[in-house]
Amino acid sequence: MARKVKRPTANPGSLGTACQLDGKPANPYAGTLKRLRDAFDSGRTRPAEFRIAQLQALSRFLKENRKLILDTLKKDMGKPAVEADVSEIVLCESEIKLALNNLHTWMKDEKVEKNLATQLDSAFIRKEPYGVALIIAPWNYPLNLLLVPLVGAIAAGNCVILKPSEISKNMEKVVAEVLPRYLDKNCFAIVVGGPQEATALLKNKFDYIFFTGSSRVGRIVMTAASKHLTPITLELGGKNPCYVDDDCDPQNVANRVAWFRFFNAGQTCVAPDFLLCSRETQERLLPALQRAVTQFYGKDPQHSPDLGRIISEKHFHRLRGLLGSGRVALGGQWDEQERYMAPTVLVGVQETDPVMQEEIFGPILPIVNVQSLDEAVAFINKREKPLALYAFSNNAKVVNEVLERTHSGNFGGNDGFMYMTLMSLPFGGVGLSGMGDYHGKFTFDTFSQRRGCLLRSPRLEMINQLRYPPYSPRHQRLLVWLVDHKLGFPCSIL
Repeated sequence: MARKVKRPTANPGSLGTACQLDGKPANPYAGTLKRLRDAFDSGRTRPAEFRIAQLQALSRFLKENRKLILDTLKKDMGKPAVEADVSEIVLCESEIKLALNNLHTWMKDEKVEKNLATQLDSAFIRKEPYGVALIIAPWNYPLNLLLVPLVGAIAAGNCVILKPSEISKNMEKVVAEVLPRYLDKNCFAIVVGGPQEATALLKNKFDYIFFTGSSRVGRIVMTAASKHLTPITLELGGKNPCYVDDDCDPQNVANRVAWFRFFNAGQTCVAPDFLLCSRETQERLLPALQRAVTQFYGKDPQHSPDLGRIISEKHFHRLRGLLGSGRVALGGQWDEQERYMAPTVLVGVQETDPVMQEEIFGPILPIVNVQSLDEAVAFINKREKPLALYAFSNNAKVVNEVLERTHSGNFGGNDGFMYMTLMSLPFGGVGLSGMGDYHGKFTFDTFSQRRGCLLRSPRLEMINQLRYPPYSPRHQRLLVWLVDHKLGFPCSIL
């Protein structure tokens, strides 16, 4: 079973500062890392049978603790059962099923094309685990964003240290206390705690780091990884634009935008952070958005069982401060005691307003007016490349033009983040919104080193005589010809 690693007693600090015990620098996770590295070096995680057993155990964790997980997500964020089930449990289960059904195929050596000089040899790519990986997850989807990377790391044959978010404190407790009952304790460990513990962890050498969170902390993680030249995946956030063309059905757009903007109370990294549309389209959208919100959450959304809550007082106060940007056209109500914020739409928003300076991560939707598609594209392209970008139009040419003329980690035409349900698509950011991708086989690839291999016969030395000195023009011509040409049929000899 995986082992829970308790928090060390450390002086206050933050990511990027040293963690100390009794006034002296210490490494409270050295023993845990040694245990996992010894297990990896022993070859324990390499057989397909071991990987399958751990994936099956992870599946049992989800099935046997489904009610506990749903109750815990409700306790942390007021997350409705449907949203929690679909976005947390079901997506994790789908990842596990895909890995179990395809693991043997994914693990197979990949044969490659050869030139004439190597036609008698065996050339292939072997997918090897990196070793001991660190997965750091955020609080907004505390199970999904922890376990989906874990599925790929297990499938690829790695040992893993998991660092769940301390902000979603109840889910952190479930992960730390329940998940270790299902996983091999020599190959997997869970570290709980906040910035101090994360700082102490990052001072260690890992073979791979997978981080999901803010760009600010992503820079800190990348700096720590660079000290050991550790490969890294960063799944970050950003301000995701959503362009709405004049040629659209305003109610259809409103229904779709409202659902994926206010899903999980807006605390979703791929949710649209602002709408771009003409003033005329804005006037058509506002009553449609009002109808959508009323249909989804009733006349008083505060009492709707289908609208979540803000994760913490700190985030609640930050969001409340953003309500001063532009003018509230819809919603705007809040209740600090419940950490409730109504689905809110802001109009008259300027590019310089606070709400346009940071990722919102809450149920607030600003509308910025543009007069044309060209102006919208220019507005998008002068900002950092977003994690996601959306375009709505009845005209497919408009959607395709937005796709062709912009850059983003992911793109959705006439809908929101349904692409997240497709494990056949890679998910990841670009530029400030991240690097690397995952989901489905892409996660397996992320946690696998592609090792190039060439196996030659110890015999037939006479074939090699051409490459040895003393060189001659004739040998040079033959060598160039052998290296530069390929045969249309495979041949290998070991």
